[in-house]
Amino acid sequence: MTADAASVLGSGSESGLPGEACGSQHCITCGDDGVPVTVVRVDSVRGLALCEDADGTRTTVEIALIDLVAPDDKLLVHAGTALARLESAE
Repeated sequence: MTADAASVLGSGSESGLPGEACGSQHCITCGDDGVPVTVVRVDSVRGLALCEDADGTRTTVEIALIDLVAPDDKLLVHAGTALARLESAE
C-alpha cells in the first residue's frame, strides 16, 4: 500500500474525524476494501471513468475527488468512488 492509500484509509482511530473512519485495510463502516484499478477511459463532463481491476473486470468510477484523471492512471477505489491516485510501481 502506498503512503497516499494509507492516508486515505486512515489510522483506524476512533476519533470520528474525517479520513479516520477506515481501518488499516478496510472500511469499518461497510467492510469493503479499497480496490486498485487502472483508468481505461475518462468522461470528464460527467466526472466518471471506466476503470479495470487486476482481474479485468471493468466498472464505472466517480472521479470528482481526484484532479486530472487520465487513461492508464492507477486509482484506489472504494464504493464506486476514486479516493486516491496510486504511485507507479516503476
